[in-house]
Amino acid sequence: MQVFKSSIIVLAIASTGLAGCATPEGGIGDKTKGGAVMGGIIGAIVGANAGGNKKENVVFGTAIGATLGAVIGQELDRQEEALKNSIGGSGATITNTGAELVVTLPEAITFDTGSSVVRPDLLGDLNKLAANLNEFDQTTVDVLGHTDNVGEAGFNQQLSAQRADAVRILLINGGVAAGRLRAFGRGENEPKATNLTEEGRQQNRRVEIVIRPKV
Repeated sequence: MQVFKSSIIVLAIASTGLAGCATPEGGIGDKTKGGAVMGGIIGAIVGANAGGNKKENVVFGTAIGATLGAVIGQELDRQEEALKNSIGGSGATITNTGAELVVTLPEAITFDTGSSVVRPDLLGDLNKLAANLNEFDQTTVDVLGHTDNVGEAGFNQQLSAQRADAVRILLINGGVAAGRLRAFGRGENEPKATNLTEEGRQQNRRVEIVIRPKV
């Protein structure tokens, strides 16, 4: 019950406090708004569980969390726009969840079938991505390799890991600090579409670059 009441307080404060986060067009950026509300909720829950006056802690936690969330949301909006300007025509897709950016590289533009060697014509776009990560350097980056379910699962796992690491190495070669980057192979375990159709399998063969702000 206490958490439920805290959430109501959060939403009320966040909805009134976001007036200062207006975009140049006069509206509030969706991701900035979402970041502020989510940050406020987290701050309120933390405050509610702290010692002392719970009501004051909730209000204070909400204000701090909403402010931090809004800043993160604005920075993600800025980085998303910069990415779209630099690699928007490459075939990569850019998704802004409000908490992270996900750059998806389909197999068709990244690797030959069964290979973990990045296609030469994608190297320029990966250099642009590296430049973006260097500009927005207060982030951590996970590189995730994915496959469809055709073939032996062990081979798919190994191939996805090799592909993720190949992209990671190229980003390091582009100047991104190695300590910000991790690479993981997900194999066929996290499909984003059905494996029953060729179209679905094409979507599943991908590398995802997940960019998260440091907090």
